[in-house]
This record gives sequence, C-alpha cells and structure tokens, in this order.
Amino acid sequence: MYRFPAALVALASSTALIAQTALPVTVPVKPNAATTNARLNAPLPADQAAMKAHVMLLASDAMKGREAGSAEYDIAAQYVAAQFYAAGLRPAGDAGGYLQQVPLVEYKAADKGSFVWTPRGGEPRTLAFGTDVIPAPDPARAETIVSAPVVFVGDGIDAPQYAHDSYKGGDVRGRIVAFFRGAPSRFAGEERAFFGSTDTKLRIAAAHGAVGAIELAAPSTTADGMTRMADSYDRGRTNWATPAGFANTGTPKTPLLGTLSPTAATRMFAGAGTSWANVVAEAARAEPRLKAVSLPGTLTVALHTSFTPMPSSNVVGIVPGSDPVVGKEVVVLSAHLDHIGVGRPVNGDAINNGALDNAIGIASLIEEAKRFTASGKPPRRTVMFLAVTAEEKGLVGADYFAHHPTVPKSAIVADVNLDMPMLLYPFEDMIVFGADRSTLGPIVARAAATAGTTMSPDPNPEQGFFVRSDHFRFVQQGIPSVFLWPGQKGPGKAAVEGFLSTCYHRPCDDLALPIMWDQGVRFVDVNYRIARDIADGAERPVWNKGDYFGTLYKGAMAR
Repeated sequence: MYRFPAALVALASSTALIAQTALPVTVPVKPNAATTNARLNAPLPADQAAMKAHVMLLASDAMKGREAGSAEYDIAAQYVAAQFYAAGLRPAGDAGGYLQQVPLVEYKAADKGSFVWTPRGGEPRTLAFGTDVIPAPDPARAETIVSAPVVFVGDGIDAPQYAHDSYKGGDVRGRIVAFFRGAPSRFAGEERAFFGSTDTKLRIAAAHGAVGAIELAAPSTTADGMTRMADSYDRGRTNWATPAGFANTGTPKTPLLGTLSPTAATRMFAGAGTSWANVVAEAARAEPRLKAVSLPGTLTVALHTSFTPMPSSNVVGIVPGSDPVVGKEVVVLSAHLDHIGVGRPVNGDAINNGALDNAIGIASLIEEAKRFTASGKPPRRTVMFLAVTAEEKGLVGADYFAHHPTVPKSAIVADVNLDMPMLLYPFEDMIVFGADRSTLGPIVARAAATAGTTMSPDPNPEQGFFVRSDHFRFVQQGIPSVFLWPGQKGPGKAAVEGFLSTCYHRPCDDLALPIMWDQGVRFVDVNYRIARDIADGAERPVWNKGDYFGTLYKGAMAR
C-alpha cells in the first residue's frame, strides 16, 4: 500500500503494548532453515495451496521486493502473465500480449538550486539551502526559472462546498503562491485527505493562474528539522513519462519550487499586511481562518532536474462479456504487483518481501480469474484483471492505465481494488472504502451477505484511505470504484494494528507471518461474488446523486 498515513502507524504503535498479549502479529524471529522449510512446505488443501504458491514466488527473496523498474519486478510481471494465460484469460495488453508497457521515469533535483528574495525597495538576499529553503524537482522540465511576487494563501485550498477559500481577496495570476500543508479538520475524512495533498493544492493554484508554489514548513519546524529534510532533497521521485521524456504532471505550468523554513518566512513577511507571528498564531487555532496576503518582494528561483527512464509494465487479461448489449462494458479488478524493494537491514534482513503488501492481493486476483473461467458461465460484462506497477511510487501504473486504457475509457464501468488484505485472523466483516459513494455500495453489501459476511463502515475515516490506493486513479476518470479490506471486528482490530506497527513496509512482511490461507480463500470468494454481481447486473454502476468525487470528475450520476 502506498504511503500509509503516519498518524495511523503512530496509533498502531501506541496500542501495540496495550494489546500485545492478544496480538497475533509480532516481528518474526528468523528460524533456522529446517524449521522454515517444514512450516513453509506444510501441506494445505488445494485451493489454499494454490494461493500460497503465488505468494511463495512473488514474496521470495529472489524477487528482492519487486520494486517497479527492477529486473525482479519484470520477472514477477511475466509470472502473472503466465498465470493469466493458464487461467484462460485473453491478453489485453499491448500488441496482443498481456503486458502494457509503462514508461516510468525517475526525476530528482540535480543541484541545490538558487532562491533569491528581493524585498520591495531592498537588496536581493540569497536563501540558504537547508536553512532557509529546500528545493523540489520539477517533473515537467530539466531547467526551471521563475521570478515573480509571492502571495501567501493559507492552506492553499478553495473548497466551495465547505465555504472555504484561502484565495479570497488575493490575485495570484502570474505569481508564486505559498501555502501550509494539510487541510481543515472540519472537512470529511476522504475529502480532507484529498484537499490536504500537495497535488490538489497545485491544481488549485494552477486554476487560479499561479506560476509556481512554495510549501511552508510547519511553524514548529526547527533548524535541525530543516537539516533532516534537506538530507533527502535529491531523492528520486517517479511518474510516467511524457513523449518528451519528462514526468507527467497535472500542473506543468505551476511547479512546486521548494519548502520554506519558518526563519525565511519571517523575513519574507516583513512589511506585509500581517506579520509571520500573526500567521503562526492564527494557524495554531482549532479552525484557523488564514487570509490571502501579498508579500512585499519578488522571489527568483532557478532549479535543475535530472530524469532517468526506468521502464516497467502493467499486466492485463480479460474474460470477454457474453451479452450482445453490455458485453463491451468492462469491470476492472485491480491490484498492485510492486513493492518497495531492498532497504535498510532490520535484524540482518534488507529485503522488503511484501507478502501482504501486495503479493496476496495479486494471488487473490489470479485465483479470482480462475473462478470466472472455471464457472462455465461467462459474465455478461467483460471482466478485466489488472496487475499494476509503481503503486508504491504514487499510484503511477494505475494512473498510466487510467490515461491510456487498453479498452475504450468510456467502456470501463467500475473498478474493484485489492490492496494489502491483512489475512492474519478469521475476518467477520468487510470494509469497503468508497461504498457509500456509488451504487457499488449495495452491490458489495449484497455479495458480501451471500458469502456469509457483513459490511462495516470505515473505522478510520480521518485517514482518507479512499484516496490512497490505485482505485482512486479510476475515480479521477469519473469511474465508480471501491477498495476492499477484511474488516476489524473480533480479533481484526488488534491484528491490523499489530501488523502496521511491526511489519508494514518492513522486511518482516514475508511468509514468516501467520497468514491464514483459509481466510485467503474466503477473501477470494467474497471478491468473486462482488465482481460477478457487478458484471451480471442489470445496470452499470453510477455515483450517488451529488457525490463530491463523482461531481468533481464528471462521472455518471444517479438521478
């Protein structure tokens, strides 16, 4: 799963000690080879063994964490393509094959850049790297030069549905905007996460005519904090490449330029309509109302960005629809194949195997495909099985497919996404993120009931999981989408918190975990019933009337 919210990881850590006697998940101690092999190769019923076999390969040390762009990821993609073939899926990738080539590109700051602040009527002053400012790479070009006045726009959000407009009273056309991170706590959880993202803030800035943006570090940020952030200023970031070889971005004319320290902000606010001290005091309130303020001066920025191609692929197979009318409509079942590769050693182990995240999601996808082809009953609508790359790098493979689908985009009616099902306990319910936003909700509830389970509401709405996995790239194309997890009734809550606090994005997310393969078979069964219901349903899914994301992205709406 991509970039789990720090707040939830902290919550998991704080509750782990309280619940440790009940937690089924702890950091595994590496046993000796004989013990490992005895447990790993213990016999299972055929359906459980089939699912485990996929994870044994995909989460093996040989795959080195399946990082997108690596040779090991490419081997994993070929394995999934072979499994799709064996399951009887028709290829739906490029040139009659199962693979869709994804032109990933890594971009990063090529140098420390140049930032010069010239106060009105004063002398230019260079902002110091690491102390005053940390540069950001520009995905859209190798050389970036911007010189413009700066307008502070609070949290950088314009959300009419919440009567919230940080741009009110400020003209930012042809100017650089400066904003804080985050979003107001009064926003609904999923919308709060959406508006709190830098990408959304940049899109809002671009819509208002800004030519660049600066993030303001939190007022509490110390000099040491800036230094720590500066240590990774040149880390690589990834997106899919444009024909020119640069990285795709929704705001090519409004780049993020860097992050400004509180010390530099104090100087730049000198002589403005309000002082930095007043801004800090207002920002500390429970519900701050920060107004747009023009800063008296000009900021001149020069950046250099380097680009490195790292091609990868999605894997795509279909079961063609049988209905002469709706058979061309497509229900997408997605899961990400990549993980985070090799990192820092933990207890001597540096390989982040990604068994739960997301080898089990891919195994579920393959086994679900087998159920469709073995059923003897073709679905009315076409069902697509999509294993995507670079989810861990920002939902990139899904975004590429959503922009370059291998079927007509208008034909895609829904996406059901599987990401990191924590199959460590006998689950009693299902959590379906986004179920309350479209007519997929009743479909999922009905299918879950036929499988002997129930649906529960999102237990952490403030985390906004709906916007944090691959299905959201389909949402951004106006397509109703949901994201499925086993629920947290009974032992689920402790197990989920235990995994997040001990093994999420760590080497111990491997086959040493106490994975319950019988629960994997149950999970596949629920997913199959959901996909079958959508594929065979009388009506294509639509957004609930007035839903925010359905409206924003112009999706088909219930009347």
